[in-house]
Amino acid sequence: MFARAVLAQGVGMALGAVALALTPPERPGRLGVALAVAAVGAAAVGRFALRQPPWWGPIHLLFLPAVVAASGAAVPPEVYPVGFLALLLVFWGTFRGDVPLYLSSSAVTEAVIALAAEARVASVADLGAGVGTVAVPLARRLPGVRVDAWERAPVPFLLCRVRARALGTRNVTVHAADFWQAPLGGFDLVFAFLSPVVMERLAAKVRAEMRPGTLFVSAAFECPGWVPERTLVLADRRETRVYVYRL
Repeated sequence: MFARAVLAQGVGMALGAVALALTPPERPGRLGVALAVAAVGAAAVGRFALRQPPWWGPIHLLFLPAVVAASGAAVPPEVYPVGFLALLLVFWGTFRGDVPLYLSSSAVTEAVIALAAEARVASVADLGAGVGTVAVPLARRLPGVRVDAWERAPVPFLLCRVRARALGTRNVTVHAADFWQAPLGGFDLVFAFLSPVVMERLAAKVRAEMRPGTLFVSAAFECPGWVPERTLVLADRRETRVYVYRL
């Protein structure tokens, strides 16, 4: 995924260089036109030629203009590696195509807690738990339920674990691991708020590993070709849909 991003930017820069060469030197805004061509070119190549996930579009559009803007600002050079490291620790794995950090709303949390309580589940898995916006409140409100959360980005993982310990939730375990490695067969309910890009692969994993009668709950994104047992439309800002599937 990182190689494809670099390739997309390289093609965009080449297109920008061509646009710069073809634009008369005396024309106002010559550099701006070249930057726009480079940014749009990189985004288009990444999305349509290299099949990158949709969230790469804004990254490609903003990358080169941001570099040019930063080069003209009085920013100490050490800020750049520090900033890069900070982003890497938060969005670990995104450059490889993993799902970026995107927090669930409180309405999604309440919906998952209500579903778990209604179904009287004994165990819940939260895949890509982020900072624990679902896993930690669920474990706290349902102390008899075992909650396992998977998050491999270092900063969100640490924040999730710190939240769990600070609130004294002893029934939640936070795994610093890729959620694709999570064994789903031992859980009564599995929750995910990920991306449409991974739903087909995740649906295959769920069907292969989860036991009949258990619940798979997905916020915002459907499993392709699956018919949910029910769909909840939440009253949050995004009017999130929560899809409830029974295996």
